[in-house]
Amino acid sequence: MREGKKHPFAINVWRWGLLILLLVLWEIGARLRWIDPFFFSSPLEIARTAVIKWQGGTLWRDIAYTGASTLLGFVLGTVIGSVVGLLFWFSRPVAQVAEPWLIVLNALPKLALAPVLVIWFGIGFLSKVILAFLMTVVVAAMSAYSGVRTADSALETLMVSLGARRMQIFTRLIVPSAMPSIITGLRVNIALAMAGSIVGEFIASDRGLGRMIVYAGTTFDLKLVWVGVTVLSILSVLMYASVVLLEKVLMRHWHGAVTE
Repeated sequence: MREGKKHPFAINVWRWGLLILLLVLWEIGARLRWIDPFFFSSPLEIARTAVIKWQGGTLWRDIAYTGASTLLGFVLGTVIGSVVGLLFWFSRPVAQVAEPWLIVLNALPKLALAPVLVIWFGIGFLSKVILAFLMTVVVAAMSAYSGVRTADSALETLMVSLGARRMQIFTRLIVPSAMPSIITGLRVNIALAMAGSIVGEFIASDRGLGRMIVYAGTTFDLKLVWVGVTVLSILSVLMYASVVLLEKVLMRHWHGAVTE
């Protein structure tokens, strides 16, 4: 038991230790000119530039813009896609017709639609949200429908024989059966939503971390490029960790509901 408890701690020590070692070697390499500071900058210079941008008020606004478009697209895509996938249970013929189209839509390179969406909806916030939504909605629908098909058919037959209405079967059997698949898909969708939002900002935007990286690259301000990449990485990790935490809470609640 004690070894089992120490094991995650040891893993975290190694993770943070390797990160710190990498940053130290990076800083030393830049100072001793083992690597070109112009191209690779250094951790301290990146941190200094980030502080200046934060104090100037531009960095936190870009973070808020990218974070908001990602989260809104993620929530809309996940909710709408999950509802559509669940509703397929009510009509098997509709589900059979729609399933091949879902597979095709999932295989489409939706990021390639970014220039079209920018032309249709402008360079503002809406086009980023729509792209993040498109990246997530099909995955959510397929996850929900996959979960629907895992429902116990024998239990469904038993509920029908006991006089349960379709809505009762749906809410008490189908939805709980699909929840694990829906919840598992959250991790995939948050990464897809972030990718959609950032690519939209790369194509054309008036603000956001993606726009900041593109602007810094065109002006050869590589310190600012590294600031954008670093902040974007941190934001992605925080969002992913939040989704993992949400997943644990929902799974605990779901298991509690099932046992009741």
